[in-house]
Amino acid sequence: MRKRAILITGASGEVGHALIRRLAEDGNNVLLTLDLHELPADLARLTTHVVGNLLDTHLLTRLVSEYEIDVIFHLAALLSTRSEITPEMAHEVNVEGTLGLLKLAAEQSQWRNQSIQFMFPSSIAVYGMPDRESKQLFARVREFEWNQPRTMYGCNKLYCEMLGCYYSRHYRQLAAQQPVTIDFRCVRFPGLLSAFTLPSGGTSDYGPEMIHAAARGEAYACFVREEARIPFMAMPDAVAALLDLARAPREKLTRQVYNVGAFSLSAAQIRDRVMAVFPDAAIRFVPDLKREAIVDSWPADIDDSAARMDWGWSPQYDVNRAFDEYLFPNVRQRYVQPA
Repeated sequence: MRKRAILITGASGEVGHALIRRLAEDGNNVLLTLDLHELPADLARLTTHVVGNLLDTHLLTRLVSEYEIDVIFHLAALLSTRSEITPEMAHEVNVEGTLGLLKLAAEQSQWRNQSIQFMFPSSIAVYGMPDRESKQLFARVREFEWNQPRTMYGCNKLYCEMLGCYYSRHYRQLAAQQPVTIDFRCVRFPGLLSAFTLPSGGTSDYGPEMIHAAARGEAYACFVREEARIPFMAMPDAVAALLDLARAPREKLTRQVYNVGAFSLSAAQIRDRVMAVFPDAAIRFVPDLKREAIVDSWPADIDDSAARMDWGWSPQYDVNRAFDEYLFPNVRQRYVQPA
C-alpha cells in the first residue's frame, strides 16, 4: 500500500531546510524530499530523502508508484544570477521541471479523484520596472502591475505562475475525461534573509552576503550602490507564509498568486546595521552595473494587502527583530571557533 506523503523538491536549499523542520513538528506528516544534493544528517532523519534530478521522469514515476502525494511544495529552481549565465538550462529546470510536476499532480488528482495541493514560491523577479524614476513613483507594487520581467529567472517564474493557474482552472477543458483538480497556490517572495544557510547566488543576496562576510571577518564589496532598495523577509516568515497559505480555506482566497512582504531596506541601511554589530567590518560599494540593473528593475516595496485580507498574512519579524534576534546572533554563532 502506498504511503501518503508531502513532497518537497529543492529540499537542500534555504527554504527547504526551514520547511522540513516546520513540517516535521507535526508527527503525522510523512515527508518525501527530492534534491540533487544530500541533506544534512539532522534533517535527513526527518524525511525520506531521494537524491535525484527533478527532470528524471523515470524517477518521478517511481516515486508516484511508492507514494500517494497529497501536497507538493515545489522549491527547486535555478536562481537569478545563475539563470542569467545559463538561460537555456534555467528554462529547462525552472519551467520544464514545474511542468512535469504539474502533470504529476494532475495524474494523481485523476487517479485518486481528489484535489492535490501545489504550493509554488515565486519571486519579485517577475516584476520589471523600466527605470529608477518609475521605481520611485510606484513605491508599492500590486500583483498584477509591472509584470514585465527582465531576467530569465523572472520570466520562468511568471510563466510557471501562469502554468499553475492554467492547470488548476483549464487543463483538459475540452477533453471528455474526468476534470483535474489541482489546488495551485503561489507566494511571491521578496529577498529572503537566512541565518542558517549560506547565500546561494540570488541577485538579492548582497544583504546576507554582507552579514556573513562581516561575521567571518572578511572584506565585502557590495555589487549594488548604497541607495539600491528592495523588500526583504526573514526566512522564518517565508516558511510561515507558505504554510499559512497552504492551510487557508480555499473559499477565502480571491486569487492564486499573492505578494508577501515584511520590510524594505536600502543597501546602505543594511550596511549600517551590520556595522553597528560588527564595527570592524570592511564593507564598500562596488556596483556591478548589470547586476545592479536587475535589482533596480524590482520594486522598492510590494503591496501584500490581498494576502493580509484573504488569509491573515502578518510577518512576525519586523526589521529590528529580523536583524537583532534572528540574523545577527545566529550568523555570529555559525563562525564561533570551538574552544
